Amino acid sequence: MASAKPKKKNPRLASGRKRARQDVKLNAANTSLRSKYRTAVKNVEKAVASGDKVKATDLFAKMQAVVDTVADKGIFHKNKAARDKSRLSVKFKALATAA
Repeated sequence: MASAKPKKKNPRLASGRKRARQDVKLNAANTSLRSKYRTAVKNVEKAVASGDKVKATDLFAKMQAVVDTVADKGIFHKNKAARDKSRLSVKFKALATAA
């Protein structure tokens, strides 16, 4: 039998109820940004793997902006963002020198 999640209790205080409402909105926003980040990174990796230099150049610039934005908001740690940018930069430069 699959165990069901325990039902969360509703907060009694007005401030607690407001906090719960805000958490739902923030969770949705953070999930969206996290998805945008991963998609941007994945798109650059696909472009580099396919060898499309023009497309990779465009996507790499967009990816850097998305990664910096997400890191500044604290969705992902700044070091993770820097690491991802660095690794993709190496792959991107290898594509540029190979062509």
